[in-house]
Order: sequence, then C-alpha cells, then structure tokens
Amino acid sequence: MADLIESLRLRVVEQVRGVFNDTARGQKPVPPSEHALFAKDTPIRNVHADLVGMMTGGIRGLLLQMLHPHALQGVLDHSNFREDMHGRLQRTARFIAVTTFGHEDDAMKAIDRVNRIHAKVGGTLPDGTPYVANNPRTLAWVHVVEAQSFLAGYLRHVRPDMPSADQDEYYRQFAVIARALGADPVPETRNEAESIFRELRGDLRPSPEAREVAQLVLTQKPKGTPPGVQAMIGAEAVAMLPDWARSMLRLQRPLLTALPARAATWGVGRTLRWAFKQN
Repeated sequence: MADLIESLRLRVVEQVRGVFNDTARGQKPVPPSEHALFAKDTPIRNVHADLVGMMTGGIRGLLLQMLHPHALQGVLDHSNFREDMHGRLQRTARFIAVTTFGHEDDAMKAIDRVNRIHAKVGGTLPDGTPYVANNPRTLAWVHVVEAQSFLAGYLRHVRPDMPSADQDEYYRQFAVIARALGADPVPETRNEAESIFRELRGDLRPSPEAREVAQLVLTQKPKGTPPGVQAMIGAEAVAMLPDWARSMLRLQRPLLTALPARAATWGVGRTLRWAFKQN
C-alpha cells in the first residue's frame, strides 16, 4: 500500500511539472538553491511555493495587468499570446521560480534578460500615445498587482492568519526583484501596496482587447490540466478581483459556483501540498 501511495504521489508531481515546464524541450524544474536571493522559509519563498495560491493569484494579476493600456498594448504588439497563452504563462512561472528559488546568479541573469527584452519593446496606443515596456510606472502597476495577487491567493487558500509583519516582509523581498526590473514606485509594506494600487488605478482603461485577453486566459486548456481544475482556478481568480475590475472586464462574480469552486480549490491545494511534501 505504501508503494502504491508513493507511486500516486510521484505521478501527481510529474503531471504538475509537465504543466509548468516545457518538458518537450527538456526543460526541468528550477532546483532550490542555498544561494538564492532569498533565504529558505522566508515569506516570499513560502508564498511562491504554493501552486494553487500562485495559479489563482497569477490569473487575477494578469487580468488586472491587462487593464493598463500600456501593458496591454505591449502584449498585443509583441506577443503571440493568442497562439501560445500556455507558453507565456510557463515563461512567467519560470521567471518567478528562478528569481525566488534559483541561484542568485541565475536570478540576476533572468532579470537582465527581461530588461533587455523590455528595452526593445515599444510602440503607440490606438490614440497615438507612445509607450515603452520599461516605463517605471507601467512596471510598477505590473508588479504591485502581481504581488498583491500572489499574496491574496496564499492568504485565501493556505494561511489566512499570516501575520501582518510577514506580509510586509513579503513585499520587502519582492521589491528586490521589482526594482531590478526598473519599477517605480515599489511598495515595501502592505499599506504602501494598497496606496500605490489606488494611485495607479487611475491609469486603467476598459477595452475590447482587455476583455479578449481575459477570455483567453480564463478559457485556456493547458495540456495535462484537467478541464475541471482549470475552470475552478479561473472561477476563484475572478472571485478574487475587485468589483470594479470585474465590471471593466465584463466578468460575472461567481455565485452558485463560488462555494463549490472554493471547496474544490482547497482540496486540490491540499493534494498538491501533500504531493510536493510541503507543510
């Protein structure tokens, strides 16, 4: 029986790693390093280690990011997201993994690579306004909603009683990466994050393109992911959005499906933490 359970655990691990890594090209998971940017058992490593919290939070963050016209136009002009949404999400997940858990040298190389890409990305909005991907204010929005969303996923699905001091430390740690990417302003506490979020919200605009991206994100079917799980993760991400953001994206707050999705997400999260031997 013990061998059967261990075989099942390893099968779950293999399937999940296949979703988040381009195994067809020989890509393997990022091994945790003793010389990472952040020490073991610190808030950023705990938050970014939980798969369900990161998946629900990641989708929430992406939906909010696409409400920023500059961030949205960069995706529309310089990305093949329509044909390769899963690949884009894989690359984002890998960047988070390398910068959080990988060797500090690999983390800085990944950041430098993104900065070089951003330096080449630019264009004009439909109204003729120029944009560049390395605009500090645009990067600040991308960062703050990402940080808030990852933390929201962790609080919702793993540790709702996470102390405020640990939440502030999470923002201080994540700020290291954000500043290296050129974001400004960058929060170092939960209160600062909420303040910057309110300030930058004025830059957002609803658009048919943002709604299109939202639908693509919510209806994607990554290879190896059961359809029911993907629907559940998407419903949880939408439920975590502010009401005004759902309105801008013309998304409905889950009602009849909210509790089942929450319960199913909790069950999947518990299973994954068992499979990966996480506390």
